[in-house]
Amino acid sequence: MRITDVRIRKVNDEGKMKAVVSVTFDDEFVVHDIKVIEGQNGLFIAMPSRKMGEGDFRDIAHPLTSETRNRIKAAIFEEYEKVLEEKAEEAAVKQAALQEEAVFEEENAEKEEVFEKAAIL
Repeated sequence: MRITDVRIRKVNDEGKMKAVVSVTFDDEFVVHDIKVIEGQNGLFIAMPSRKMGEGDFRDIAHPLTSETRNRIKAAIFEEYEKVLEEKAEEAAVKQAALQEEAVFEEENAEKEEVFEKAAIL
């Protein structure tokens, strides 16, 4: 079974749950609501689950072998890192634009001050 698509649907900067992911297999089967969670030993994935009775949770869908789980985890983490890099780049571009705007406003304020002084004379 090949992993043909990984979609990071939500990314959270705060809290332990870092992302919600959908994974498509063989362009024919998709598993939604896989979570990327920050644990004490780093990131891990949690398969979709539902609450059973007295607070216990049971996976709705999960890999049967550790090899398959590792392939899914690697594909998710690869896409998650790409999304984080894109967010960092977007933040850097926004920051640069804000700095450029602040410089522009400062220059305009200085020009206005010069014009006001010239008008007084």
